[in-house]
Amino acid sequence: MSYLLALDQGTTSSRAIIFNEHGQIQATAQRETHIQTPHSGWVEQDAQEIWSSQIAVVQQALATARILAKDIKAIGLTNQRETTVVWDRRNGKPLAPAIIWQDRRATDWCNLLIQQGQMDQVQRKTGLRIDPYFSAGKLVWLLENIDGLRTLAEQGHVAFGTIDSWLIWNLTQGAEHIIEASNASRTMLMNLQTQRWDDELLDLFNIPASVLPRIISSDCHIADTAPGLLGATIPITGILGDQQSALFGQSCFEPGMAKNTYGTGCFMLFNTGHDIQLSQNKLLSTLAWQAQEQTSYALEGSVFMAGAVVQWLRDGLGIIQKSSDIEKLACKVKDTDGVVLVPAFTGLGAPHWDSEARALLCGMSRGTNKAHIARATLESIAFQVSDVLTAMQSDIAHPLKELRVDGGASCNDMLMQFQADLLNVPVLRPKMLESTAWGAAAMAGLKSGVFSNLNEISQSWQLDRAFEPKMQSDEREAHLAKWQNALKRAKSDL
Repeated sequence: MSYLLALDQGTTSSRAIIFNEHGQIQATAQRETHIQTPHSGWVEQDAQEIWSSQIAVVQQALATARILAKDIKAIGLTNQRETTVVWDRRNGKPLAPAIIWQDRRATDWCNLLIQQGQMDQVQRKTGLRIDPYFSAGKLVWLLENIDGLRTLAEQGHVAFGTIDSWLIWNLTQGAEHIIEASNASRTMLMNLQTQRWDDELLDLFNIPASVLPRIISSDCHIADTAPGLLGATIPITGILGDQQSALFGQSCFEPGMAKNTYGTGCFMLFNTGHDIQLSQNKLLSTLAWQAQEQTSYALEGSVFMAGAVVQWLRDGLGIIQKSSDIEKLACKVKDTDGVVLVPAFTGLGAPHWDSEARALLCGMSRGTNKAHIARATLESIAFQVSDVLTAMQSDIAHPLKELRVDGGASCNDMLMQFQADLLNVPVLRPKMLESTAWGAAAMAGLKSGVFSNLNEISQSWQLDRAFEPKMQSDEREAHLAKWQNALKRAKSDL
């Protein structure tokens, strides 16, 4: 039996999952990571905690599976994207907190670039829109605001990276400073055509090239883990940004296939094959993966608040005790009785891109209770996904036939049925919801010889349940009209 170890470093936790070659889970370990919000719109983590929690869960998973490091054929790594770390090349110590993808502190810098008319150039080169979401603005902010950082960078002592870079540096004890191509495509610094750092953008943003990692393909044998770290060295042979990893893990290998992940945020990726499809509807063009010497691309729509809205209901309002309670509470009422929640807590993502929009709960009456608010919360996730798909359908010639789903909230039957009703396409939930971790493990398995081709990987995908659309078109239109009305009121340009 061949075992594959997936490291899944997410926004709220670090996890390690051991799979066998059939995609069955042998062991899993998880540790929460802490998020700090020192100012409005700032979201940070301790980079050292990200690393220590990740290595701890690896050791825990090995112990749970009762296997040794030498029994693992390969490691695949997947990570929260856009999150930005800077560290000292001389000692590997972080030089600032990790700035999380949700952080909005680079808003002013982004607005200045947009006013200077740079949006078209940036989108043409990178496939991305100018937004604080991406790593470039975070790195610029660090260089401008952390005392002495720019001087250190100019002396060649600073390493920048996304979470994959930071973990690989630590797994190899400083031997490798790399970034995988799908992660590099989210920095707003990589040219999507050439898959190289773009010198013109580095000049425009005033970022010294010396801080940048080397870009590698998704199925690269990067290195073995450092001796002494895990009891035996293990080859690291696959890396993917978390959303690309879920697309790969859902076996969406053909152009026209799409998946949506319901995590902290919501991310829909549509495989566009070997062609870069630039969006006319404010979606992102992104690199899906580089494997077997071929590059695949995707269109992506990012929703910033999905599972995070349920957490707000739990921690901010205390309406539920634990996240899984929401479905039971929401099902106590047959509808929201006119209540709509627009969860623009950190602005609006695709296709609106309004970083100044703010959350709004409207349509309440004296009869409104917490069940209505719970139901409106779940519906708000589905509405945002519907906006993304509408934009996507305008960009592509082929209508979507089905949507494969994964992530924590995809277990919620009420939400999945409402999603199928709104989109008017079947929503397919697989038996194994760990698509993100499995994608990284499968990519590592492809490089290390556990799988000889993509067909062998796709055999592991099995349907749990298909949610078929049941809603009449007039009811669907009424729901969408109510949402659009609320959305207008939440936007910053009222």
